[in-house]
Amino acid sequence: MDQTNHTLTIERIQKSTFVWFEENWIHDNELHSHRKGQLIYVEQGFQYLTVAGKMYLLPQNHVAWIPSGAVHKTNSHSERIKLMVLFFDTPQFDGAQDQLFFSQVQLFSAPKVLREMILYCEKWSKLIEEDEHEKVFLGALLHELPYFAAQLLQLGITLPQENRLQAVLNHLHDHYTEAFTLDEIAMLSNLSLRTIERLFKKETGMTLAKYQQLLRIIKSLELLSTKQFTISQIAYKVGYKSVQAFTNSFYAVMKYRPSSFMMD
Repeated sequence: MDQTNHTLTIERIQKSTFVWFEENWIHDNELHSHRKGQLIYVEQGFQYLTVAGKMYLLPQNHVAWIPSGAVHKTNSHSERIKLMVLFFDTPQFDGAQDQLFFSQVQLFSAPKVLREMILYCEKWSKLIEEDEHEKVFLGALLHELPYFAAQLLQLGITLPQENRLQAVLNHLHDHYTEAFTLDEIAMLSNLSLRTIERLFKKETGMTLAKYQQLLRIIKSLELLSTKQFTISQIAYKVGYKSVQAFTNSFYAVMKYRPSSFMMD
């Protein structure tokens, strides 16, 4: 099913909840939105999300909450992707903290109980008719979602709008495995070092070094998801000089070690 038909199908759903499971989910990589909020669970592979000018990586066994009305697009370079997508009418909860949670994009590792709950929902996949059991079960899942999000991920990269940074960004994305010097970056952009650092921090919220670190960790998660390489091989593939340096950097971003991801 193409992206246009997918969006139209979801918009026509009158019930408050809707489950969509695909064995090999394919999107057209076009911006769109839904009047329902959605919870995306990646069972296998990895998925990229672009929401409100920010790009996120969603690895396997992780979930993302996308608020209703948020303009977004999804794509994946995985050879095989298994997704479960749960759609919900905009939740109305009393607590301000819960309201804040559901009004923003959220990414986090799915604990085992949440995974089991999501996979249980497969039996309602593409069910158009109202089902009271489905409604009650998904309502309980949604209500507990903020409490499952014990460790939110910071795997989002803001896509800068400043044209003067484009050469710098292209270089970082094409050569993220290589060490760079600020003088080298300055030559690429024809800007002073001070101007580059100021603009880059303003546009992305992070330094050049932090941006490169995040690119490396995101790429390592892609490679980990394939289960084709050892941690040592991945460390060197993404530009680290030692496994320990990679493990430390991975832990600083993900709050767990790459070995835990491979065992999950």
